[in-house]
Amino acid sequence: MGKLFAFCLLTILLLSGCAEKHKLDDGSELIRKGEFAFAASGEFKPFSYMTDDLKMTGFDVEVGKAVAKEMGLKPVPKRMKFKGIVEGVKTGRADAAVASHTINPQRSKHVSFSTPYYYSGPQIFVRPDSGIKTVDDLKGKEVAVAKGSTYADTASKYTSNLKMYDSDITALKALSIGRHDAVITDFVTGKSAKKEGFDIEGRQLIERSEQAIVLPQDNPALLKRVNDALEALRKDGTLREISIKFFGEDITQKPE
Repeated sequence: MGKLFAFCLLTILLLSGCAEKHKLDDGSELIRKGEFAFAASGEFKPFSYMTDDLKMTGFDVEVGKAVAKEMGLKPVPKRMKFKGIVEGVKTGRADAAVASHTINPQRSKHVSFSTPYYYSGPQIFVRPDSGIKTVDDLKGKEVAVAKGSTYADTASKYTSNLKMYDSDITALKALSIGRHDAVITDFVTGKSAKKEGFDIEGRQLIERSEQAIVLPQDNPALLKRVNDALEALRKDGTLREISIKFFGEDITQKPE
């Protein structure tokens, strides 16, 4: 009985120790002292993807690293499946997510959003010989989307025939080789996939959206710190430089 009690006590102490966060002078809380652990999927080229030596890179990852350095912290990218990232931030598996999350009311019930760090929007992608041009042509059509993405919600407004993939890139690849009627995804992702040789073509740009860093709702001081860092990176041109590096254009400025 004594051994069992000691084991249970040790387990409780270990678990509470894991949950304990490091607090900065301004009240910001971090999982580990001196580190900014941010989640990305590694499945969303050119926003986040894996290199041949299994390192994660991409626009989101470079923005996350720049934000960490601006805050005086060591950047620690963490790879998570996109559909589980918001829950991962909520439950403390990462300090934040820099993973191309669209600001929307549903997510805002569970997490906080930074100011937008880039602007995008869902677009219809099809094979070049497709007759689909606008959302009106999607009724009854088979549309592929990424699980957990706002693009799945967008597509569901126009068809009930949805096919789910773990990432936008795998959905676009399937479309390119003859599966499904269309894919709805971020216009920059589709354009980048086309440049890489995917046999696809963009049609209607459905709407514009704001993409932001995701943070826990109970860490307002860290949210302010992240927003201050993003503002500094906007002013000194760092966000613009990162965007041009990956896209050849600046997607960090709000469209007029």
